[in-house]
Amino acid sequence: MMIAKKSIKFLTVLALVFTSFGVFAGGGDKKSSENDGGKVDTKEEIKNYIKHHLADSHDFSLFSYSNDAGERKHVGFPLPVIVWTSKGLKTFMSSKFHHNDDGKLVVDAGGVKLTKIHSKIYELDANATTVAFDETHHATNAHKVLDLSITKSVFGILLAGLLMFLGFGSLAKGYKKGAIPTGVGRVLEPLVLYVRDEIARPNIGEKKYKRFMPYLLTVFFFIWILNLLGLTPLGFNVTGQIAVTVCLALFTLVVYITNGSKDFWAHTLWMPGVPKILRPVLAVLELAGFLLIKPFSLLVRLFANITAGHSVVMGIAALMVLLKTEFGTVGATGISFLLTMFLTIIELLVAFLQAFIFTMLSALFIGMAVEEHDHAHDH
Repeated sequence: MMIAKKSIKFLTVLALVFTSFGVFAGGGDKKSSENDGGKVDTKEEIKNYIKHHLADSHDFSLFSYSNDAGERKHVGFPLPVIVWTSKGLKTFMSSKFHHNDDGKLVVDAGGVKLTKIHSKIYELDANATTVAFDETHHATNAHKVLDLSITKSVFGILLAGLLMFLGFGSLAKGYKKGAIPTGVGRVLEPLVLYVRDEIARPNIGEKKYKRFMPYLLTVFFFIWILNLLGLTPLGFNVTGQIAVTVCLALFTLVVYITNGSKDFWAHTLWMPGVPKILRPVLAVLELAGFLLIKPFSLLVRLFANITAGHSVVMGIAALMVLLKTEFGTVGATGISFLLTMFLTIIELLVAFLQAFIFTMLSALFIGMAVEEHDHAHDH
């Protein structure tokens, strides 16, 4: 039984690695050369491909290939485009853009002309039929719209939410049947206890940790699942989007600010035990730390580590393309395979580690805010 489980895990890693190879060998960014069937085989094309992977997208592309006629075919599915324009709310499927991302294709959405440039949707001026660009390739007759679309990252967030709902629903049903859960709940229970005993209790305290367990569990599993999805061939990079990490950090900020004790605010705004002339200065520094520095450290750490991890894994996988002239196809593929497999295994650890660090720091900041001081003991 143990051998079978190990074999499944090993085959899963191999699938991830081979998929990353296949992406570079035949996948291709729309910015790559059209004469070679869209293959990514130069350093510049690899850089563009990695940037394209890290960015968000209005459609969900699984892979691309060239048919016998040399036409580029994309396999995936469209996502809903929801934008607020000068004529109100407009909705349509992203397939209308036909993977066009350079402003050449203009879509008529209920009397409003829209185009997509560098994954951003623009509305053309009233009398314009094509997009005009200046010498720096910036549109001169189009302006951005309020984009509320279901992008690939939003789809990933919804998928992670669904998995959490199903997983914790199974855990709750398992507890109704008995003290020992079964099925998926059996896997989740040790992680729940880990968050409780290793993160919440030590940092928040025995008296108040239960109140914040729902938030800490949600943050931990949400980040962990999204990090794992980012290692699959689906191409998610949700926690590598700065907007997502900013929102997560703001949620933590709101939690510890709104639950701050009287002692916390007293020590922050008028710190006892120091000369009164220094207290306003210290109050400004303390407020800057809690309102700016701590949330900034949360969002940057998660964003930078996940983005760097994706970039490094894809860059190492691209060695099979860059080194094939020196080591041959077999040698370059072997080197790239071994390094990519090694880094993918490390990224599995990083996926858990980043979820743990974000949750642990959130619990630490909450614990600092809700802490009650024993004034008699301090005196």
